[in-house]
Amino acid sequence: MRQSLPFELSRDKNFFDSLGDWMGDVLYDELPEKGFECRDEQIFMAYQIEQALKEKNVLFAEAGVGTGKTIAYLLPAISYARYTGRPALIACADETLIDQLVKEGGDIYKLTEHLGLTIDVRLAKSRDQYLCLKRFEEAEKVVTDEWIDDIAMSIPDGVYAQGSMISIEPYGARSDYSTVSDEDWQKVNYNAIMQCSVCDMRNRCGQTLHRAHYRKSTDLIICSQDFLMEHLATKESREREGQLPLLPEVSMIVLDEGHLLEYAAQKAMTVKVQGHTIVTLLERLMVDGVREKTLYTMEKLQDDHELFFDQLRDDVVPSEEDRKAIKKSARLIALGKQCIQDVEQLLEEFVFESELYMIPEYELNMAEEFLEQYQAAMRIFVAQGDAVDWLEDTDGEETLVIMPRLITEVLQEKLFSKKTPIVFSSATLSVKKDFSYIAYSLGIKKYQSFSVPSPFDYDEVMKIYLHEIDQKDKVAKVEQLLKDNKQTLILFKSKQAMLQFKSKLSMMARLTVAFEGDRELSAIVRDFQEGTIKTLCSYHLWEGLDLPEEALTRVVIYDLPFPPKDPLFEAKRAFSENPFEEVELPFMQLRLQQGIGRLIRTSKDFGDIHILLNEEDQKVKNSFIDILPVDPM
Repeated sequence: MRQSLPFELSRDKNFFDSLGDWMGDVLYDELPEKGFECRDEQIFMAYQIEQALKEKNVLFAEAGVGTGKTIAYLLPAISYARYTGRPALIACADETLIDQLVKEGGDIYKLTEHLGLTIDVRLAKSRDQYLCLKRFEEAEKVVTDEWIDDIAMSIPDGVYAQGSMISIEPYGARSDYSTVSDEDWQKVNYNAIMQCSVCDMRNRCGQTLHRAHYRKSTDLIICSQDFLMEHLATKESREREGQLPLLPEVSMIVLDEGHLLEYAAQKAMTVKVQGHTIVTLLERLMVDGVREKTLYTMEKLQDDHELFFDQLRDDVVPSEEDRKAIKKSARLIALGKQCIQDVEQLLEEFVFESELYMIPEYELNMAEEFLEQYQAAMRIFVAQGDAVDWLEDTDGEETLVIMPRLITEVLQEKLFSKKTPIVFSSATLSVKKDFSYIAYSLGIKKYQSFSVPSPFDYDEVMKIYLHEIDQKDKVAKVEQLLKDNKQTLILFKSKQAMLQFKSKLSMMARLTVAFEGDRELSAIVRDFQEGTIKTLCSYHLWEGLDLPEEALTRVVIYDLPFPPKDPLFEAKRAFSENPFEEVELPFMQLRLQQGIGRLIRTSKDFGDIHILLNEEDQKVKNSFIDILPVDPM
């Protein structure tokens, strides 16, 4: 049911004039009367967003830490949603930050409590954040650990009962299973091989129920940027197949930590081919009664696919990076082309098999959809066009990843040409108030922008220490720092860097240290905030983490966060005139500012920043000194 505006409209004023008057009353009077600070920067940001809504423009809203960015965009977003009759979409940097936004005591909670607003806010998480009933049933056959029983007990009784699903509440979100590790979750969650459109359990799936739930929101839908990009990438194909898009039509979009949109877009537009997936998939189809020619064709595809991956391993360029570059020998290309031909032949055989009904219909439909996607991916790979590709480990399996090099045209067509107001909100969107790096990366030519500083006096509450130290001595330095028991966040430039640190950390030091991936991340963050954990190590929490006062009093930057030497960034470097100035430096500066920004989030916060500089980092010290909020010690 459509909700009423939080202010009265009159014949003398249009919506935007009335919105401006109401925001002024709230930000200048109502909230300060209830203990909130009156911040000029926050008020300025709110009115800049109002102007972007009026003109349906893209807005880069860079506001320093402590500005109150969330409330500044929530007030116009909720009002505009009710005015247009379509919800506003808030796309966060990742799934963890979604939970931060809606937690008790957060800004949405505060507006509800202090303004008497009833805000209809619903979460739309990425598909891999939901339990897959099919994969769970397979895992339950082989896994005997306690976590699988906990998930089994959480599934509502009505899921497997006959009859209507109307009375069953949404279930099966990743955040419901805080004690399950990321590694175990990846055995039971949705993944790309699962073809939901042909699944006989799709109407009883927790993901489907969640989707039906958030579609009905009248005010706010909150999702990750990854999910927004997946929605845009699949919207046309889903509509062609008679399916609803992943997200409904929205009135406006707020990109919280919007500087990360480029990476979310690239991720959504990738295609993946895994080493064992196709072999396992075809083995499930080899049932009694299948024609001999079909069996032979499946076995040939399995064999040729395994030969392809054997050659792929030989063609990988040795590297310590997670993404491994590929040389692409003539033999590898030939094997890829052979796999394409094998799939063509097998799909023809499946036409005959579908009439014999020996293979279960769901299994056959799923295999056909998967093989069509596999064939399309291999065609891109062997064409050797503009795509960027590499080999990586995904969910414990070797994975060939193929990504378009240029996303600007796609974003322009699918997002920035739709006349939907889009607000990029972050403390770091520019380098020295120059927004050209992010605008160029996303292909945005027309935009509004502003930059306002943080209201905090950093000299009074923050100290920054630069430690010039050999790489091999960093672990010992961290252990020395941790002896004083301060609440410490250690940020790493990559998962690999964090795991290397973990392997060298002493057993005694590990007792009070938690690592991203050990459990569901938002559950680890809650324990850290409560002081149960003294040290949190992460490679994702460079942005969006809000831990006030003594919940976080020290941030350690383990390495300068330069981009990795992997195929994706090598492609960026190859197409730039000055790779260091145009790719390396802006990426590092933006990420470093984000990491430092984790420490001071409110006027009562305080603490230290420790930046560990190895021999290479010391050479570029002058490139970031002037962007630090205080002079280093």
